[in-house]
Amino acid sequence: MRSVWLDTYEVPSTATDRFVPGAHYDTVVAGAGLTGLTTAVLLARAGQRVAVLEARSVGAVTTGNTTAKLSLLQGTTLSQIHRHQSDEVLRAYADGNREGMDWLVRFLEERGVPFQRRDAYTYATTSKGASALRKELEAARIAGLHMNWTRDTGLPYKVSGAITMPDQVQFHPMEVLGALVAELKEHGGTLVEGVRITGAGVRSPLSVQTSHGPVRADRLVLATGTPVLDRGGYFAKLSPNRSYALTYRVPGAPGSVPEGMYITADSPTRTLRTVPVGGEELLLVGGNDHVVGRSASPQAAVDDLESWTQRWFPGAERTHVWAAQDYESVNLIPFIGTLPRGGGNIYLATGYNKWGMSNAVAAAIALNAEILGGSVPWAETLGRRMTSPSDILTALRVNAGVGLNAPKDWLRAELKELPAGTPAEGQGVVGREHGRPVGVSTVDGTTCKVSGVCTHLGGVLRWNDAERSWDCPLHGSRFAADGSLLEGPAVKDLPRARR
Repeated sequence: MRSVWLDTYEVPSTATDRFVPGAHYDTVVAGAGLTGLTTAVLLARAGQRVAVLEARSVGAVTTGNTTAKLSLLQGTTLSQIHRHQSDEVLRAYADGNREGMDWLVRFLEERGVPFQRRDAYTYATTSKGASALRKELEAARIAGLHMNWTRDTGLPYKVSGAITMPDQVQFHPMEVLGALVAELKEHGGTLVEGVRITGAGVRSPLSVQTSHGPVRADRLVLATGTPVLDRGGYFAKLSPNRSYALTYRVPGAPGSVPEGMYITADSPTRTLRTVPVGGEELLLVGGNDHVVGRSASPQAAVDDLESWTQRWFPGAERTHVWAAQDYESVNLIPFIGTLPRGGGNIYLATGYNKWGMSNAVAAAIALNAEILGGSVPWAETLGRRMTSPSDILTALRVNAGVGLNAPKDWLRAELKELPAGTPAEGQGVVGREHGRPVGVSTVDGTTCKVSGVCTHLGGVLRWNDAERSWDCPLHGSRFAADGSLLEGPAVKDLPRARR
């Protein structure tokens, strides 16, 4: 599974640097997605010596797999935030996203990166969804955002109502990352791929541990989806969610593909936008999100999106299919700021709740101000927010799922012996061998046997039949069939099991 973005744009290899063990930087940024690279560019503009260390490749995780909609109309996010937080916090969230959006649009214009202006829609097909839209309109009013009610969406099916906001933005996210990398290099910044951060000290200069040896830095920014350092227990304050996206050629005359950016207020989620690429206009369809590792069959979620698309866009020819991972904070407000027990020298940004294009840049602006001593009023308001009773209930619900799955999966693995036969192509199974959970799978004709236990906090892994990976149902770590780490909060590969 590879996204249309990663398949149609590659950051030039000449932009990457060689890792130098023992090097000293003002700031090391972990993660070369939109948050990490924007933060690095802002700091490099201020004259800092900045190094971005990316465990895989630029955009390999969230940014390269997003739907890339830069919008202040974010489904029903505002009304959900308003259930948890005060009017002041709601307005601060909107202000931060507005500033993030404005900064990114200016950057795209300055660097000549193509983008398209589109009307954004959140729509409903049920009376319950329409009621949710009314609440979103009211929350938008409180937040100072102007949105309109409509039934005219341009979609090929009936809606019970929609809210719309004009002049929102869509783009090719890898082209954006490529432009950020180019500016980082112009300011003397360093970019290294294939180096994973595994630990860090507390006192400045920090000793930053990596898979290729240590470096030193006055400060460290964790822009890794979920923080790869467990200080502060953010893995327990976030819900890791996997969702799916597909692109299609749609037959018919020009205009057969709806021109707006769409997302449902109902469940299951459906998100749509156009994708101008290679001289043609594709249709992107996404949705069917679930907590990582807690779906009986991720492939069934992909198949459902395919069926839905063929129903409403008959004859659509699929070109790409992929999945993305996003993190939802317990109160729907991103976590941005200093990491506890980091001596004030380690920073994090996470929990964008699927709206990372504006939130990532907002986070970078806030972190830049905190590091360089500036003042951003909306960021200060978000940083002072209080934990509400509904936040506590949400955290309990998220962690109840962890508590339920951890012992249940260990018991299942302990009771079931590992099958003697080789799994069929594309299949994987966990069972007991030598008293421990072991996972065995067959992918592209190669059978691999690995530990069935996540290297983060010991969750028993589950096979992902869509992406052919081992996924942890506790905190969202993912591993390839051969055990190599794909996504954290784990920082180590799975050990190979004895054959």
